[in-house]
Amino acid sequence: MTLPSPLENVGATSRGARLKVGFSLFWRTFFLLALLLVGSTVAWLQTFRQLEYEPRAIQTAHQIASLVNLTRAALVYSDAITRVSLIKTLADQEGVRILPREPNDRFEPYTSGTLDERVTEELIDRLGEGTVVASQVNNQSGLWIGFTIETDNYWLLLDPTRFSRVGGRTWLVWLITAMALSLAGAALITRFINRPLSQLSRAAREVRDGEYEAHRLDERARTNEIRAVNIGFNRMADQLAKIEQDRAVMLAGISHDLRTPLARLRLETEMSVEDEDARAHMAADIAQLDSIIDKFLDYARPDHVDFKPVMLRDVVDACTYAVQDHEDVKIKVDVAPDLAVMADEVELTRVISNLVENARRYGKSPATGVADINIQAQAHNDAVLIKVRDHGAGVAPALLSQLTKPFFRGDAARTSAAGAGLGLSIVAKNIDRMGGTFALTSTPGRGLAAHIRMPRAAGAVKPPAPKQPSAVKPLVNP
Repeated sequence: MTLPSPLENVGATSRGARLKVGFSLFWRTFFLLALLLVGSTVAWLQTFRQLEYEPRAIQTAHQIASLVNLTRAALVYSDAITRVSLIKTLADQEGVRILPREPNDRFEPYTSGTLDERVTEELIDRLGEGTVVASQVNNQSGLWIGFTIETDNYWLLLDPTRFSRVGGRTWLVWLITAMALSLAGAALITRFINRPLSQLSRAAREVRDGEYEAHRLDERARTNEIRAVNIGFNRMADQLAKIEQDRAVMLAGISHDLRTPLARLRLETEMSVEDEDARAHMAADIAQLDSIIDKFLDYARPDHVDFKPVMLRDVVDACTYAVQDHEDVKIKVDVAPDLAVMADEVELTRVISNLVENARRYGKSPATGVADINIQAQAHNDAVLIKVRDHGAGVAPALLSQLTKPFFRGDAARTSAAGAGLGLSIVAKNIDRMGGTFALTSTPGRGLAAHIRMPRAAGAVKPPAPKQPSAVKPLVNP
């Protein structure tokens, strides 16, 4: 047996709705702070380039130019023997090599970076137009300065690491470390800022679900604004709890006050009205008023759900036992005996009872006047799909979304029996309270179907059979 696809679509639609989730406030705040930090770092780097790169380039160029000028002066004012000794001393003690510059020497300009270009410009400006600055000569790397002494050309080879130079890895390591610490600080600040909002959001959800005392906000928070919000929220929750309690007390009082005169009316009717037909109609009207009061109380019931494994077949049998022998009802149940759901047994009983009663009242076939009701259920992954269908006149598809609204009455085909218009509203409310999903489908002239998706109870064990007989009439297939 395979149930129609709308049961699966209910869960799929619910899952699809849950997937459309945007960024939380925490991540939005964190990304904004991170963007601010990155922008500040970029601005700092530009400022660093203006205030540090230029002076450092000029200082490096001055150091190199001074060394070249001193070397050139020493070579100019020394004789041949002293010049050879001087060149050897500079190479051994200072790491400065002086080599003759040949016309066919191959060299690469010292312009690998912005700072190098600035140093080269400054050296040429201080040493003259004929100066050549290279990073490699004849495949030998280093800082090469080409200069002239009278008609002779020379190369001065220096170690670039001897000069102060910006652009190494040290500042980059410190920059990355500072950025990582800044982002970690942004995450902590964001969490600190958003924690009260997260607590407020969680408390609002619990109040929405009727848990007024489950989560009270801290009224001693250090921040004045947060403390004021927490105090106001707690007072609001207390007021809502009091209103809910007063409403329950008021409805219970109304129920008691109305049922007492209704009982007297029923007794007086049976004793004083001689016409048997009139007496039966008056008794039916009084029973209908009593049923409407029950519907009001069920809809406004503030009870909390008590989740536990519930054997679905036992609940269905209990709900159909009272009406299965009526001549105007035929019920067919197709529910496995070991199928269990996670639910509140009392709430689930109200749901099935309301659906059966709704189908019994409004799902009669126009041809036979009998309500053919089918109740089916099957497991689907981690859920149980339940379907309750009648074969009456049905309703127009445009009215389906209105049927679960309180006090809404459908067309004349489904309102031939009087009621409060709360049956399907109670079903939708109770299913939502138990974490399930509920949907209606209908084809005019072929009946109305109620689809329920409930969490499946894993590993549930079937309890002993109820004392009350649960057999149902054999019925005709839909």
